[in-house]
Amino acid sequence: MTYCVGISLEQGLVFVSDSRTNAGVDHIATFRKLHVFGVPGERIIVLQTAGNLATSQSVISLLQQRLNGEGVNLNNVPSLYQATTLVSETMREVMARDGNGVMMQGVDLSCSFIVGGQVNGEAAGLFNIYPQGNFIAATEDTPYFQIGESKYGKPVLDRSLDNSSSLQHALLTALISFDSTIRSNLSVGMPLDVLVYNANSLQVPNGFRVTQDDPYYQGIRQQWGEALQRTLLELPPAPGQYLG
Repeated sequence: MTYCVGISLEQGLVFVSDSRTNAGVDHIATFRKLHVFGVPGERIIVLQTAGNLATSQSVISLLQQRLNGEGVNLNNVPSLYQATTLVSETMREVMARDGNGVMMQGVDLSCSFIVGGQVNGEAAGLFNIYPQGNFIAATEDTPYFQIGESKYGKPVLDRSLDNSSSLQHALLTALISFDSTIRSNLSVGMPLDVLVYNANSLQVPNGFRVTQDDPYYQGIRQQWGEALQRTLLELPPAPGQYLG
């Protein structure tokens, strides 16, 4: 399992992905699930992956191999929408190639993607590709997408984010969302890969890897936990009829 969050704001985009994969409790490994394609000054395209690792790695590898070819690729598509269509088509290609024999053995090859970024001449955007290959776009009303183990980290995102949130606030909220998820699900784990993109800059950020002993991450998760405990203690006691 995995957990990835992509957030689309007026100021730009925020991406955070965990790096844990597992095939049972005795086979746990670390793999990067946040991948960046870009031409500085012209475009940036970010992919986050969840689901079957072999499928998602094959999709990423094909997209990378085709960058220098003569056909359509992520470096020459004219829009982020068409980039998302290309990722979807590549995913279906891999599934069709690998699916017949493996599916007969009961192995689920499906995966899902978050695709975000900006191509020169259009606004930054964010898309969520479902395992079936169809996809939807983020909107002002729904400014974020999650893939993977999403349920534990969703409430803080719903309570804290809207399209006008700052990049700093969105990043902080995403990190707290990951802390909530990691506390409740062993299949999601550190390190976390983070990338923050400022809208219209058309620059490719280096990104940052948050490790288990990162002092900022440890500080905010401790402060968040203590604040929750204080708030619960400050809430009014339940009236008598609640207690039977």
